[in-house]
Amino acid sequence: MIDLLVRLYDLPPSADLYREVAEKGVTLRRARAFELHTVAAFAAEHFSPKWVSEVTVALSRQPIACFIATRDKKILGFACYDTTMRGFFGPTGVCQEARGLGLGKALLFKSLEALQDLGHAYAIIGGVGPKEFYFKACGAIEIPGSDPGIYPDILP
Repeated sequence: MIDLLVRLYDLPPSADLYREVAEKGVTLRRARAFELHTVAAFAAEHFSPKWVSEVTVALSRQPIACFIATRDKKILGFACYDTTMRGFFGPTGVCQEARGLGLGKALLFKSLEALQDLGHAYAIIGGVGPKEFYFKACGAIEIPGSDPGIYPDILP
């Protein structure tokens, strides 16, 4: 799976996106350290053990490098950055029942803006599955020769 590059200095405005998500009763915010077990359990239930590891790293950073989408005190999705490598976005996931609400894009933008706030001009989305989503959402482009990139010898 190829890596993608995002020009952080060229991101479109996100205020309307965040407002639309809020109008659906969803809160976007950074996870909190005392919620590590909850976010990790969500990642384990809906995604993979490797993502649990990355969530753990993201919640150990200061500032915490994980955003969550919640409604009625329930996690609907998460997005991390600066986990596998500095300047990388991911992992990210939205539970099946919350897909189609714009949460994936909103969480992506929260994370990309956080990377921009840290002084990055570019972000890397590593080992991408849904390339078209990222092409459309944030103008990402493929990085030639990046497959397998930093992922040549992944342990089970």
